[in-house]
Order: sequence, then structure tokens, then C-alpha cells
Amino acid sequence: MRFLLDTNILIPLEDSNIQLQPGLANFVRLAQEHGHPLVFHPASEEDINRDKNADRRMRTRDRLAQYTRLDGVSDCPWNTTETRPNDACDNAILFALECDAAHYLVTEDREIHRKAVSRNLGDRVFAIQAAEDFLRRLHETTSVQLPNIQDVPLHSITRLLSSEFFDTLRDGYSGFDEWFRGCARNDRRAWTYWAEPERIGALCIYARKENDDATGHGNILPGASLKLCTFKVAPDCQGRKVGELFLKQAFRYATDNRLEHIFIHGDAEKHGFLFELLADFGFAEFGRYNDDVVYVKKHPVVAPDDSTADLSAFEYFRRYFPHYRQDRSIKKFVIPIRPEYHRILFSDYASPCDPQMALFDATHTASNAIKQAYLCHAQLKQISPGDVVLFYRSKDEMSVTSIGIVERYETLDNTNEIVDRVRRRTVYGMTEIEEMARKPTKVMLFRLVKHFAHPPSFDWLTQNRVVSGNIQTIREIDDDAYQRLISHAA
Repeated sequence: MRFLLDTNILIPLEDSNIQLQPGLANFVRLAQEHGHPLVFHPASEEDINRDKNADRRMRTRDRLAQYTRLDGVSDCPWNTTETRPNDACDNAILFALECDAAHYLVTEDREIHRKAVSRNLGDRVFAIQAAEDFLRRLHETTSVQLPNIQDVPLHSITRLLSSEFFDTLRDGYSGFDEWFRGCARNDRRAWTYWAEPERIGALCIYARKENDDATGHGNILPGASLKLCTFKVAPDCQGRKVGELFLKQAFRYATDNRLEHIFIHGDAEKHGFLFELLADFGFAEFGRYNDDVVYVKKHPVVAPDDSTADLSAFEYFRRYFPHYRQDRSIKKFVIPIRPEYHRILFSDYASPCDPQMALFDATHTASNAIKQAYLCHAQLKQISPGDVVLFYRSKDEMSVTSIGIVERYETLDNTNEIVDRVRRRTVYGMTEIEEMARKPTKVMLFRLVKHFAHPPSFDWLTQNRVVSGNIQTIREIDDDAYQRLISHAA
């Protein structure tokens, strides 16, 4: 796989006076060790030549030779005589990606990320930490640890208020320290990820609200809702799906407490990545509160009736999570998964076969993100977005533990195409993917709904005619069998 490096990645790489982010240094190391070429676009040379720091300009230009310069690039049709030079450079780089000059682009430029989304290239553009995490998951899968999120009272972390983590929050809100201390006195709580002892890696302060005027202009959110007041992930923890893990915690909290809405205020310019993530999980712009945009996700207690709505089964799930369509028109499948993969894919599931998991408080421990991938060589072809998948942990527990909704399902036999689809969703490393790709491989992207409180065992499944025979490959079950399973598992 080739990675196209934007100018803002090349300059710190080649300027010894700029301290490298650990994630960038590790990304370059992994790319070089595992044979992923790092390339740059000729437009970056023009960008570098505009650098007003003459010494840095010369150092960067002299060292570019260690990377591959793209040749034969096409002129970008998006540029006109009125396009500003910096924008023209960005457009040329993004157009090269659209022309498949590389598999992925690595950039810290938020405007390029926004343009990529608008041109359906968002999935191929990485920030530094995301690119590093992508390669770590492919080549160092055993060393990638998913973070634990703890629910703590704010007063328990007041002692850390002067730490560097809170500096950007203070920069954006001059009265932040006083606000934080006031919240602590009122027993406000937060979800916290510890990067290491006594160092916060990510924080989400939350509050329950009743009939909240979310915009300050009479736009009431009726009933009980969850407000995400402060949402920050430290730079060295970005790219690890911590933001998605916080969202999973928020959905779980809102479901358990029967909250009808989840909302957040924020600066869409400063936090563009966050708002893209929110939109992917069903949040929509609701209005503005002073200078901030307000995003709201409907989180109805009762599943909405979609009989008159023009929503696909998957779009219904995305919009109304945790509710999903499960009527007779929706297919249901039981999917076997080996314990060693189950532990990674669903690491917040407390299996009786994994007693070490008892060391963690399941209520406060976040597992993998909501968006996942599953690979297999099953012969079954007819699985569609919105279908229900029930995961059966084989070998040891031999129970249906978890339920998810299919986002995408296809057959591939090219390693790079499989990697491109699963990206950072999968438990498989590059070697395993290469081995699987020797035969046509089913690639299923899905989103986890929940784990079951009472996982139906294999004996129960056979006694109640949900399945017959061993569960060794994906199999479809009829709606009556599904309803029996769900009634028992809930």
C-alpha cells in the first residue's frame, strides 16, 4: 500500500528543529519496515518553495529525495485561475488520490479532510494518529490495547486541573477552571481514559438535562436528555477510536437511563473530526448556541414506527440506534467466532470462560468501538445492509453472546482491497489477511448493538429449534427462531 504524504507531514519529517510527534515517527517506521512506499506530490514542492523560512525550505527540499516523487500526475480540473495557490496545492493532492496514485493520503489539514468527505474520499484520508494506528493494527496486532473508560466524579480529577491536558480547554473558555470546580461541587461526573497513571488521555464531562433549551432560543428538547459538555482526546491518544468509545459509553448511558436525546455544543471549525464522527452515528445539526453549533441525536425510548418513512434498514439503525428493524422482511444470521477473536472484537463482554475479565468493572470498561469487521470463507452470499447478525462464541462458551447490524457485505480476494474495507475495524493482522485472501473472502462490516444479558447456550439453541447441528459457518435462521432467541437472551 502506498501512502501519499501532504506537505504538512513532509516538513516536520525533514526539519530537525521540529520535534516529531511520536505517532508520526512510528508511522514512518512501520511503513518502512513493512514495505509501504511513502510518496509526495509535485505540488508539495511548490508548497515548500512558498515557505518563508529559508533555512527550513532548503533543508526540506534537500531531503525530499528519500521519498518517491509522483510522476505523470494529471492536472487537477478543480483548479481555476482564481484558485488560491494553497488551495490549488491541496486540490492537486486530493485529485491524485481520486486518480488512485496512492491508497491513502496522510494529512493534518482539516480543510483537506473536509474536501475529502465532500468528494467521497474521506475513508482514504488519515490524520497522523489514525495512520499510525492503522499500520499498528495490521502489523503489531498483539500490542494494540483498547482503552478502558472509567466513570469518575469530577472532584477526583480536580488535582490534575493544572496539567497540560486542560490547556486547550482553558484557551477556548477563559472561565474554564471556575466552571470545572463549580461542576465538581455539584457532583458532576465524567468518562475518563487514562493514558498512564496520573495523566488523562481523554475526557468527556456529561450531564443529564430535562426539557433543555439546547440553543438558548426556545428550541426545547422534550423530556430527559444527555448533554456531552466537554469532549477532548489528547493528541497522542487520537486515532485509537477513543472518541467512538466515548460515544458507545454515551449510548449505553442514555439507553440505561431512558434518555430521549443526546446533544453537544462545539466549534465545528476546531473540532471538524469530532463532528464528522457524530454525523456518522446519527447526530444532526440542530441550531446554534452563541458561536457554537449544536448537534443532536434522537435517542427514543420506544422504537419509532418507520412504516411511512423512506429509510433503509441500515439507515433506520444509524439514525435511531440502539433501535433496529427486526420484522420478517429482515434476514437474521448466526455467525460463529472463535474465542481468541471474540476476546479482541468484544473485549467488554464478560465471559465466564475468561475469569480475568472480572478484574475490570464491566459498567465502566469500554471495549472495541461500535464499528467492526468480520472475515470468513462462508459460501453464503445473500447478506444485506440492515440484516441482523448474532455472534456465537464457539469452542469454549458455546453461546450466542452479541448482536449487530450489517453495514456492508461483499466477497473480495485482493489483500489490499480487504485492508481498504476493514481498515481499523478488524482483529486480523496483515499476515492473516494475506492468508485469507488466497481464497475468495467474505468481508462483513457491522455495528455492534449490544451483548446479551442471558446468552443462549448451544444446548438451549438446539432444544428450542433455533439451530440444528454444530454451528461451524454462517447460517440463516427464520424469524420465529430469532424471536425465541431474543426473548430468552434479553
